[in-house]
Amino acid sequence: MKLRLHFVVDPMGWFCMSVVFAIWLYNSFFVPKLVLLPHFYEGHIHWALVVSYYLASAFCMAALFRASTADPGRLPTEPHIPHSEREQWEMCSKCNMMRPKRSHHCSRCGHCVRRMDHHCPWINNCVGEDNHWLFLQLCFYTQVLSLFTLALDFCQYYYFQSLTTLDQEAFTARHELALIRVSAIMGLVMFGGMSSLFYTQLAGILTDTTTIEKMANFSNKIGGAGGGSKESWQRTLAEVFGTTWKVLWFIPLRSRQPLTFPHHFRTHV
Repeated sequence: MKLRLHFVVDPMGWFCMSVVFAIWLYNSFFVPKLVLLPHFYEGHIHWALVVSYYLASAFCMAALFRASTADPGRLPTEPHIPHSEREQWEMCSKCNMMRPKRSHHCSRCGHCVRRMDHHCPWINNCVGEDNHWLFLQLCFYTQVLSLFTLALDFCQYYYFQSLTTLDQEAFTARHELALIRVSAIMGLVMFGGMSSLFYTQLAGILTDTTTIEKMANFSNKIGGAGGGSKESWQRTLAEVFGTTWKVLWFIPLRSRQPLTFPHHFRTHV
């Protein structure tokens, strides 16, 4: 597996990513410390619940790392343009390079990206043709981890048995209520925000419309793009994830290869 790393030098993006990482680190440390491990040691919960939470946390971080460091579809300096597709290319007015139609120049990153959806400061990267699938995974696993966290915070006070071996002088025991409340607030904010984003991203993919095209009202100006995909949702998502194996749609630590069957969703370079 060959994974190319792609980094964007943007202090604001680094700050936003630090906030996201801090939220992940807070919940990945305090929720097991306050809820999962103490109840597991006293036999109140099954080990599978502990493993499931750590797996959700690991997949969420893996998706964040991959989405922020994967090449979104940056165009090379001298792209190879197949003769049969030259009509589908145009000149960028900002960097004076040839690019496929539906590409966009990102002012933050300073280059054109194939089928760019938007620039996301929270991953400090563009979301484009080559990393859109990773951004979807990030939204999905953040929802899973946030919902898992909210459920555990709720069960800590309304369902789980009382702990008998808890050290009442420990910092986490003395400030348990405040720590759990902060975790619950983070969970609510992340789950609400990511659920909305995940829905809009899926809707855009299934209707073959990028966020930039929606904002610029390009639906009737780009030769059919944005008018709704004529393919099935399985085939459309298979092109985004680069595989027809649905189980691989949930694995962030892999490389993506464009599928070979023709479709207007993909642009060759």
